[in-house]
Parts: sequence; structure tokens; C-alpha cells
Amino acid sequence: MARSNYVFTSESVSEGHPDKVADRISDTVVDAFIEADPEARVACETMVTTNRIILAGEVRAGRPGKSKAENKAFTKEIIAGLQPKVRAAVKDIGYAQKGFHWEKAKYACYLHGQSAHIAQGVDSSAKKDEGAGDQGIMFGYACKETPELMPATLQYSHNILKRLAEVRHSGERAELEPDAKSQVTLRYENGKPVEVVAIVVSHQHTKKLGAATYSQKRFADLVRPYAESVFPTGLITKKTKWHINPTGKFEIGGPDGDSGLTGRKIIVDTYGGAAPHGGGAFSGKDPTKVDRSAAYMCRYLAKNVVAAGLAERCTIQISYAIGVATPTSFYVDLHGADTIDPAKLEKALPEMVGGATPRAIRTHLKLNRPIYARTAAYGHFGRQFDNEGGFTWERDDLVAELKRLA
Repeated sequence: MARSNYVFTSESVSEGHPDKVADRISDTVVDAFIEADPEARVACETMVTTNRIILAGEVRAGRPGKSKAENKAFTKEIIAGLQPKVRAAVKDIGYAQKGFHWEKAKYACYLHGQSAHIAQGVDSSAKKDEGAGDQGIMFGYACKETPELMPATLQYSHNILKRLAEVRHSGERAELEPDAKSQVTLRYENGKPVEVVAIVVSHQHTKKLGAATYSQKRFADLVRPYAESVFPTGLITKKTKWHINPTGKFEIGGPDGDSGLTGRKIIVDTYGGAAPHGGGAFSGKDPTKVDRSAAYMCRYLAKNVVAAGLAERCTIQISYAIGVATPTSFYVDLHGADTIDPAKLEKALPEMVGGATPRAIRTHLKLNRPIYARTAAYGHFGRQFDNEGGFTWERDDLVAELKRLA
């Protein structure tokens, strides 16, 4: 039986964290390829370190009616045009430091063609639907802890860093540099968050805080009001423990302070440890990769179940075999809710989205668009879908249909 009284913690990292810089670059590559060819295949890994940006992975793009040689040249043309897009992404994050500069960092690209053996099992044909890009398990989750239907510990951790990023980008707090981490610990009673136990913020900064020299207290006084502003009234109490830059100065940060790699923040990207994770990263992968697209679909379905009032919490698991279109399993956990038989949802939910095949997922969520760079920081879930087609998996357009099932 699930506990109802407990203390739980989640963390987040900013867009300037080294691993998030790598994620942003990898998703910039995905967007560049999908913009050129909506059916492009991309598996891009990025490493960033002191004034170096390194790309590696497998890619493929083409145009209808063109020969293999012409499409190979087209792919090379896209690769050749990546460097200015990558540098623009780093500039947008805010890196113009001596140890990591958007314009001066050395750039190396080792992207190459996708394996023909993978392609033969994944691509669709007249006789078969598009198969999954790999085997694996994916999870989706939603809960009623926040308006976004996300775990509160993670949502507040994201919101702290988003607020600090806003005032950094606007120039209101020029003392702040891009690299940062946050962590929120909440106490739960009867499964509901009732008190903030602890808040941790570690944020890179300039050598001076305006005209004043750095001191830990002065920096804490600068950061704390922004962090406090993201919490509902009453959650922060006199007992709440604050740890702001607990080790002291944090001037050397970003890829100069620690190397970054694509896909190392998968718990930050999803549910902050409040739900299972299949293990696959999202960034750098085109939507034929079910690590990404099926995880988006599971979130979409779980969110609609909770939004429909069928459960306070919902966890969904789906699994695939490489090259096979139909899922090998589909599992729904309503965490004790008795409003509907989970087995009924296990049958109905895939049918609502075309059988949850890779092609059906991409079509239903409209994933063949350059919408991925915006997902690279502050979580892939709990976001507002936008006019350009981003975050379609956050819609709740299945609610009416689900209510009819109950």
C-alpha cells in the first residue's frame, strides 16, 4: 500500500548546465534535419568542455524522387550548415565566457550516415508499417499535485530556475551566469504537498554583485526572493531550510567547470524520480525513436486520464521491439483508484491513438516538425503547448472521450 505521509525531493538544472548545453545542441541538430526533411533520421550526441563542442552520431535525410547519391549529398549539405546554428544556440543560452564562448569554442562534427541495417528494420514499405527505432520500455506519468499535473517537487525546481533565467536574460540580474541547479524537498500529508522542507539553489555568478564584492549572504539575499515567488502561499514556512550556493563562490561553471554530455539528465527531463523511467534519453533523437516519441505519448495519455478525473495519479508503460510497429505491451497503473478498471484503459487508450505504433504516434502528436530545441531545458513535460506546434503531448483533448468510458 502506498504511503500517504512522507518527505520527497526532486532536482532541476538550468539551460546553462553543461549537460543541458549538450542537449540543446543535439536538439538543434534534430530541428535542422527535420526542417530540411520531416522524415529525417537523427541520433546526435554532443560533448561540451572547455571551449570545445563535439558532435557525433548517425543521420539521414532525403528528398522525394532523388537518387541515393543526391540524398547523400543533401545530408552532407545539412551537416555543413550546422555550425552557425550550434553557435547561435550557445549564444542564446548566454555563454560568452573565457572558458566557453559561443563564437570562440572549437567545433568538431563527426556525424555520419545511418546504418543501413537499422534502416531496413525501421523504415516503412508497401507491405509493412514503420517499425520502432529500437527495443525498450517507456513510461508516462501525471498527478494532481500541480496545475500542470506534474510532481510538485520537480515543477517547483524547474520554476525556480526558469524565473532566475528570466531575470538573467532580461538584464535585471546581470550578476547571474548561465549554469545553475535547484532542488526542492516537500513534506506530504495524505499524499498532498503541505510544506517546503528545504530549497537548494547553486547558481553561477560574476565576480562582483553589482558594485559589491561577493559574499554568500549577499548572494542568498539576491536569489531568495525569486525562488520564493514560484511557490503557492503557505508552503514555505519559518522551518524551511535554505541552501544557496552552500559551498561558497561559483564563478567557474558551465562546460568550463564540468564537461557536458547529451542525455545525462533524464530524470530532470521527466518526473524528478516520482515515476519510473525506461532509461532512454530524449534529446538528439528524431521522433521515429520511441525512446522519445513513445514517452511523449505515454505522458499524453496519462495526463488525459488524470485530467478526466479517472485517478489522482496515473502511470503508463509501453514497450517495443526494434523494427516492429505494434507495441509488445501496454500497462496502466491508477495507483488504487477504483473509478475504472485499468484493463479497460489498456485496451481503449492505444485505440484512441491509432494503435500506438511509431507512425501513429508521430501523426497524432504532429512530431515531424522542428519543435525540439525548446524541450531541452526545464523538462519535457508540464509545459504549455505553443502555436508553433511544440508540446502537443501536453494537450488534454481526450478528456471527453475518457469520461464516457468511466
